[in-house]
Amino acid sequence: MTDDLLIGVDLGTTATKAAVFTADGTQLGAATAPTELRWHGPGEVDQDPDAFYAAATDTIRRAMEAAGADPARVAGLAVTGQMAGMLGVDRDWRPALPYDSWLDTRCRDERDALDRELGDELTRLTGCPPMVNHGPKLRWWARNRPEELARMRAFVMPGAYVAGRLCGLAGDDAFIDPSYLHFTGLVDARAGEWSPRLVDAVGIRPDQLPRIVPSTTVVGTLTAAAAGHCGLRPGTPVAAGLGDTAAGALGAGLVRPGRLLDTAGTAAILAGATAEYRPDVDGRTLILMRGAVEGLWIPLAYLSGGSLVDWFCDLLHDGDERIPRPGFADLVAGLEDLPAGADGLVFVPHLDGRILPSSPDMGGAWVGLRRGHGRRHLAKAMLEGVAYEYALYLERLRTLNPTLELTEARVIGGGARSAVWNQIKASVLGVPYATATVGDVSCWGAALIAGTAVGLVDDLADAAERAAPVADRTSPRPKDTSVYRDLFDVYRDVVARLDEPFDRLAAHRAAVATEARA
Repeated sequence: MTDDLLIGVDLGTTATKAAVFTADGTQLGAATAPTELRWHGPGEVDQDPDAFYAAATDTIRRAMEAAGADPARVAGLAVTGQMAGMLGVDRDWRPALPYDSWLDTRCRDERDALDRELGDELTRLTGCPPMVNHGPKLRWWARNRPEELARMRAFVMPGAYVAGRLCGLAGDDAFIDPSYLHFTGLVDARAGEWSPRLVDAVGIRPDQLPRIVPSTTVVGTLTAAAAGHCGLRPGTPVAAGLGDTAAGALGAGLVRPGRLLDTAGTAAILAGATAEYRPDVDGRTLILMRGAVEGLWIPLAYLSGGSLVDWFCDLLHDGDERIPRPGFADLVAGLEDLPAGADGLVFVPHLDGRILPSSPDMGGAWVGLRRGHGRRHLAKAMLEGVAYEYALYLERLRTLNPTLELTEARVIGGGARSAVWNQIKASVLGVPYATATVGDVSCWGAALIAGTAVGLVDDLADAAERAAPVADRTSPRPKDTSVYRDLFDVYRDVVARLDEPFDRLAAHRAAVATEARA
């Protein structure tokens, strides 16, 4: 019996998934486990690193059981996961810091300070505009919890932490793969090296940096204890892995310049693929990530998309136990009968603040609301608002890459099942849409990395492309595109003018809260 199976694990924000694949991408078994977010107060969110390990080993074991596979057939595994948060390990690979979640905003002041001190140089070097990510988080720990930070041998991502636990690594073995580098705020991204100037600005010791290794590096093999937890054989190779957005892009076949990937999940992410390192210094809208395929760069931006749907469904239900809570299918029912543009209603979708360009106090808004508008208009305007925000991302992408020809957008995630939303996005963006039919794309992306690491996959890009079929192709409707072009101009102008009033509203809320505490 040959080693012909691969395992990919995805450590999400609220759930962990594992899946077992053949080398051609056929999914044999999968399992999911919840992952707890710990909210300690306003802006303070963390997770237990060991809960990641427990969820990973549990889902690997159950995925193998679902596949009915012999552990001897598993050639290797890799772990992907959350990208913009980080944790610290000590010299014995014990958690020195909890996982400081990407949802934790305690470091906002540090982000602003780094922006003032470094200006555009930070974006130019890292490929990522100033935002809540590793650099500001580490600076917050250095200034507010220096004793705890001093115990840290290195900072790592959840995927690396779990891989290290599986292999019995020590703190001196800490690693990071290139797909995360833009989020560190500490690198010369083009060179793929740590920047002494940025490391000094953040305030951590150079010896607390993990080593940078290719995603396909075998970082170790399963210990006997970890193999027992996973239901696998000791000595199974473990690859370095990559970030979840990079894994999703790889798994969905975003491996050639000119393609787009729409991740229609809790976070709505629009990513492109280019062959050039062109950071968005002026617009500060796009994050530039290294792709899993050598030489590929992935410009992307995101907002809360799927969470908008949950919020609106909760708003409609209002906790009324006498009636069922509406779901996404109820929300979109009948929307295809409404003309494009929701009868002149525009929605701004930044309920949780605008991520980039950074405007954390921005909120949501319906603009143009009139007496004749009903629930369906509100719902359609909300879906269109996400598409308009995507159109802003494409403006920046085309400005930075004027010769790039966009051929197709592939969509994954829960929202990919909505023909109505896919049609709206295709018509707003003027780009054909197609649904990627791979099962767990992030897990498959991680499995592809594992397969390359152990020699089971020869050409990463070709393997990803062959295993990522698409279905339900949706073309732009010229008439709708014309309507959306005019309303997108309205959306752009509205968003550009919202910072000042939302800042004043935030100051008002803060004053009211202060008065209530007095």
